[in-house]
Amino acid sequence: MTPGLGVLLIPLLEIRVDLESILFGDLLAVDSSDLIRTLLAGTALLLLLRTSYQKLVYLGLDPEGAASSGLNVPSLRLALGFVTALVIVSAMAAVGVILVISLLSAPALLGLHQAPNLYSAMLRAAALGILFSFVGFLLAISFNLSPGPLIGVICLLSLSCLRQRLKY
Repeated sequence: MTPGLGVLLIPLLEIRVDLESILFGDLLAVDSSDLIRTLLAGTALLLLLRTSYQKLVYLGLDPEGAASSGLNVPSLRLALGFVTALVIVSAMAAVGVILVISLLSAPALLGLHQAPNLYSAMLRAAALGILFSFVGFLLAISFNLSPGPLIGVICLLSLSCLRQRLKY
């Protein structure tokens, strides 16, 4: 559902569509509307987490128990899907699909590794995403490379290092 909603939001939010920009992003073409869209997506995400964190954890761990305890599971899933789609679409114009996928998966997987609880895993994942982005941008500037794919490679290398440490 989320990818379909994301594709529907592209024309509604009047995002320009160019295949190379979709794959790799175009940071030089980012304007104030992209920044506002990203700030709105981040605000919606923080608001959802602030108001429904416990419910979302309950839904993630035991959806049947959440439904039987009276939580409005369809509404929570719809809100989470909408916010996720909004975050993906707002980031796609600037950094591209490759980086969005990399930054949605790699920091989360690395943050979950040996995390004592979900809250600390979320904080670790956010910090790792910021770190990967910062290092990737510095390297991109230093070597005159595209930052999106470079940050994706950094995410992949980090996951490879974790895999080597776990030895499987």
